Amino acid sequence: MSGQVALDENGQLVGADDFAAQARQALRNLANVLKRLGATWGDVVRFNWYLVDTSELPILRQIRDEFILPALDGRPAPASTLIQVAGLFRPDCLIEVDAVVAIP
Repeated sequence: MSGQVALDENGQLVGADDFAAQARQALRNLANVLKRLGATWGDVVRFNWYLVDTSELPILRQIRDEFILPALDGRPAPASTLIQVAGLFRPDCLIEVDAVVAIP
């Protein structure tokens, strides 16, 4: 799945200057794509995370776990790579996430 940022269904940024709000929206966007594919978080085999500021990593881990761990039923979390970037396609975006999904 291609990268998701914190834009809502109307293309408006959710959580300007609020990393936690942006991370939640980006994951909600991924969840919506998964649902349309007939997949779940348990079908994700890899994440790629792009952060403007890696000091936000503890917050990201907490939010990631809120979304993903309940769907794993004790299975290991998917592999992931985290990259600090100088900026994303819009200067007000703080996070982008993409995923590789093995559709059942």
